[in-house]
Amino acid sequence: MDDVQAVERLTLALENFNSVFIRLPDSGRLSFSALSVLHTLSRVGSCRLSDLVRTEQIKQPALTSAVAKLADDGLMRREPDPLDGRAAVLSLTDAGQALVRERHTDRARRLGVLLERLSPEDRVQLLGVAEIFDRIVHLADEPGEGPQL
Repeated sequence: MDDVQAVERLTLALENFNSVFIRLPDSGRLSFSALSVLHTLSRVGSCRLSDLVRTEQIKQPALTSAVAKLADDGLMRREPDPLDGRAAVLSLTDAGQALVRERHTDRARRLGVLLERLSPEDRVQLLGVAEIFDRIVHLADEPGEGPQL
């Protein structure tokens, strides 16, 4: 298999895995878009709505609606941007941070159950790629490399 085919195979495997992985914890009453906003803010910290429009890849009206619901639910706060009074800075509340942590813990537990069904060799091999995924995320966050904050 050449590099192009291998990348295509990896892409398909990641897409299929993500469709399972993203649903491991119960999403409850929040949409996937709202949950994505929470997880992004947890990862990158406070930011403006315009920054989230780039990373979340949804239209601004839909994102504005998701942000309003998250704020109404007490999971996110909106504060005036000290550099631009017309804009707001978004950040997680303690409740929002707790929800992200709970989802992470639940997802890790459920993934652990699935990993127990793999061979010991497969588990070791799979668990060893975490650092590589971290590096890919770091590369994607570099300026000019795609959706980022």
